Amino acid sequence: MRHRDEVEELPAAGVPPAPEPPDSPHARVVITIASLGFFLITLDISIVNVALSAIRAELGGGVTGQQWIIDGYTLLFACLLLFAGNLCDRIGAKRALALGVVVFTITSAACAAAPSAGALIAARCAQGAGAAIMLPASMALVREAFPDPGRRSRALGVWAVGGAVAGLLGQPLGGFLTSLDWRWVFLVNVPVCGGMLVFLTRVATSPRRPRPFDVAGQVLAVLGLSALVFGLIDGGHRGFTSPTVVATLVVAVAAIAGFIVVQARAAHPMVPLDLFRARGVRIALPVGFAFMVGNFGNVFVVSLYLQQHLGLTPLRAGLVFVPSAALAVAGNLASGPVTNRFGARVPVVAGLTSMVAGLLGLAATVGTGSVGWTALCVCFIGAGGSLAMPSVTSVVLEGVAPERSGTASAVFNTFRQIGGAVAIAVFGALVSGEFLAGARASFLISAALLLGAALLSLRVPARSS
Repeated sequence: MRHRDEVEELPAAGVPPAPEPPDSPHARVVITIASLGFFLITLDISIVNVALSAIRAELGGGVTGQQWIIDGYTLLFACLLLFAGNLCDRIGAKRALALGVVVFTITSAACAAAPSAGALIAARCAQGAGAAIMLPASMALVREAFPDPGRRSRALGVWAVGGAVAGLLGQPLGGFLTSLDWRWVFLVNVPVCGGMLVFLTRVATSPRRPRPFDVAGQVLAVLGLSALVFGLIDGGHRGFTSPTVVATLVVAVAAIAGFIVVQARAAHPMVPLDLFRARGVRIALPVGFAFMVGNFGNVFVVSLYLQQHLGLTPLRAGLVFVPSAALAVAGNLASGPVTNRFGARVPVVAGLTSMVAGLLGLAATVGTGSVGWTALCVCFIGAGGSLAMPSVTSVVLEGVAPERSGTASAVFNTFRQIGGAVAIAVFGALVSGEFLAGARASFLISAALLLGAALLSLRVPARSS
């Protein structure tokens, strides 16, 4: 028996169904720009990993400096997403995306020109801010260009291919560019950003929805998310009983609680709390969190296992992920048609279940030393995640009004990034002891979270309403 809000409204007898809304005139240009943006955002998380040794040899900074070259990007990316989503709704998706691309271009060049480890970390933080502006703006632009839910599902699958291709190329490309000069790892972004700005000139101006600026909400959101992500990252370095880490997390909890109170009372909140009344949003947020724990945790732990435990070079370790990334491209392209045929529930549940199977396989085989078994298990994770996530994203966008698409996208991706930060912090602490036991625990924790997310996803309507 279907729930009342899942029943599709049928047209009256003799009345033709309403025509599907047309795509925007430059819809293909929009999806190209959005895919390139997601490609860059994802690439700059993975491509830098294999360059860290070369960077340390030239700029110094030690192990802590290497960690913050990665974590500085993640920190600013996660804590500014809500601000970026609000900015996108206020100034329009096209303007926000252009601003994000310009910031990303300038900061990529600054990373390449960095004279010291400190300067590189500062530039990476600013680069994360540019990425934070780009992501919700690109998703909102897709929402504007594809008003029909069916065609939007297919478009989101194409958009997600950008991230899958980045996963496919990131570590091998990083290894190749580092063999020339590690600075090319950052300079490679500049021509791609230039192409995006050229394409953007062909896109219609997005509607602006100006409203009073929620100063208190913005300050509390940035403070709370910054403290939360910093505390999680630093907890992985120092331990979660460190007084500094405990104090930072207390500040995070207090700021986030204050943020919720302000949003409930403000006349013009940056994140209206009724946004969470949409069932799709309530389901998608924990699913996105669990996905990033499983996905980021898998890549992080498996990369360490292949290099530190099995002795593979960075380039050979990166090649182990190539079959998974290739399947992820196929999964992203298949997600839209599968969603249109069966509804979002089928690809989401099937994809998350595939990730659970892959993680359980890793937990069972991590002690065997088999690169082949590891690659096979990672394939289940990559294929499953790519099938599920475009459909989850479509559930978020369909559940909110168009004028709130930027904010909803930012909230969704904030939960995703926090999941990634949690995975790196907790799993890093687990594998710092007895590696194999910590790796198994990491895979089992990820599998348990994803199994819970799959069960929760059974509440997604079988078909879009």
